[in-house]
Amino acid sequence: MPRMLDVSDDVRAEIGDEEAERLLGGDSAPGSYDCTSCRTPGNTDRERTSTVLFVGEETAVLAFAHAACIPSQVVAVSEEQLQGAVRSIQGEGEQAGEPRLPAPATMPTMPTAPDGPVQAELGVTSGLVFVGGELQPALVVEPLGPIARPGTSGPVDVFLPLLIEQGFAPVATVEQVPPPTPGWSVLLAMGQLHAILMPGAPGTAPSAWWQAHQAMQVAPEWRSAVNKTKRVLVFAAPVGTIGAQPREDLLREALDRAAAAGRLVAASMPLAGM
Repeated sequence: MPRMLDVSDDVRAEIGDEEAERLLGGDSAPGSYDCTSCRTPGNTDRERTSTVLFVGEETAVLAFAHAACIPSQVVAVSEEQLQGAVRSIQGEGEQAGEPRLPAPATMPTMPTAPDGPVQAELGVTSGLVFVGGELQPALVVEPLGPIARPGTSGPVDVFLPLLIEQGFAPVATVEQVPPPTPGWSVLLAMGQLHAILMPGAPGTAPSAWWQAHQAMQVAPEWRSAVNKTKRVLVFAAPVGTIGAQPREDLLREALDRAAAAGRLVAASMPLAGM
């Protein structure tokens, strides 16, 4: 019986036409699965399902996800991460990680900077933040150094103006859920945070604004909150504003201080593919 599978061109190119047709025909696709993004059950007979191919240096693993969570795609991961996922699938248990430490990664070009790329190392922290009367899954982004417009020597830090140009909203108080930024999304796959995606050029796919050098573990409570709210709140502040806070109450206090000082912007983003 044919399955309700989506196989992207990138995945097909990796696995070959013969295997892709076997999947689509139902010969090698599972009926039921645990979504590699939200970790809840899915069924290829009853709902659209994405094929997600995780590729390491020597190993590749084909996984399945709700099409509403993420689109069919190839995700590059380290061989160590992939072997860990294989051990988890085989029943050895998933390594639980504390998502408090920032994960440095590269911020690629901002499309509104016409005179050259804006490159920066960013720290990203995940946590649950009490906003709008309930706990919200949040990411806090902070550069590891000042950001200047390309081709200029100042002003020293234009991180917030660049984000406001991209649709992020200044935050006067953390009591309200920030507005959405069309085209932006958060890529969560294999239960881990991989990237924050920004709109591509017209007619092209979204590109990674921030991408983890090594996929970042998020707490089960954080994933559960995303499943409930269907969005992630992304806060951003200039270097030295928030810092690495060891507890979520301290993270909220740092966000409140940044908002009161006019040094905080934010946006709501869905998971990639939603």
